[in-house]
Amino acid sequence: MRGAEDTTSPFPAWRVRDRLITLQVPAVMGILNVTPDSFHSGSRVGPGELLRRAEVMLQAGAAILDIGGASSRPGATEVPLEEELRRVIPAILDVHRHFPEALLSVDTWRSVVAGEAVGAGAGMVNDIGAGLLDTDMLTTVARLGVPYIAMHMRGTPAIMQHDPQYADVTEEVTRFLSGRLTAAHATGIADVMIDPGFGFGKTTAHNHALLHGLRQLTRLGAPVVAGLSRKRMINEVLGTTPAEAQNGTTALNTIALMRGASILRVHDVREAVEAVHLVGAGRRS
Repeated sequence: MRGAEDTTSPFPAWRVRDRLITLQVPAVMGILNVTPDSFHSGSRVGPGELLRRAEVMLQAGAAILDIGGASSRPGATEVPLEEELRRVIPAILDVHRHFPEALLSVDTWRSVVAGEAVGAGAGMVNDIGAGLLDTDMLTTVARLGVPYIAMHMRGTPAIMQHDPQYADVTEEVTRFLSGRLTAAHATGIADVMIDPGFGFGKTTAHNHALLHGLRQLTRLGAPVVAGLSRKRMINEVLGTTPAEAQNGTTALNTIALMRGASILRVHDVREAVEAVHLVGAGRRS
């Protein structure tokens, strides 16, 4: 992974198993949830909708499609391994079969799911546990030879919102992700991205402080993934619901881009791509 002059630390190519994939940065990652209980009902896709939604996202400019089979919303209970596999592996197989050039990511903290997903066509692993919820994850990803996203989360989805406290949320998240970045590289993972985990064990005030301090995370030298889409940090401020939070999402995505985010993980691809283009135009001028 190679940096360039831009403060967003773009990289020209990722090693995905036996090939290099060139990716423009900032990039947009579209969310495809094959779950019945994701916090934003509009993001849930059944088998009949999956390919149509994937095609719409790719045509709108998504560089990555992130497919998950287990909800990680606050308060979510753990989905059994067999059920997660039953949901996510057929979905990845189907999308990969119809869109073989698309870069697919599997959203999982389990090494077994990661291995099966890459075998089915995924080319990236997005891990909310940063290798700590499953101690085999880092060695598995290193063996698979795919890029990896390590996210900060305090606790587990079931308990992460039980009175989270930080002395300095940006400093603590940066320190944590620095350690996980080092661990991932030491295990042999070549391409690692970091995600501050907006909404994962953080209050709305913590989330906005973290967004304000995002530039500090970029100094770790890894691409930063911002997952702000339709989250509580928007709705608690604006008095909206996730279904009404598209405009608020675009506002926060724009702030994240201006503070160095390299990847936007979103439900609404077209709006995020427009934000990327407009922020880029401002920089070029």
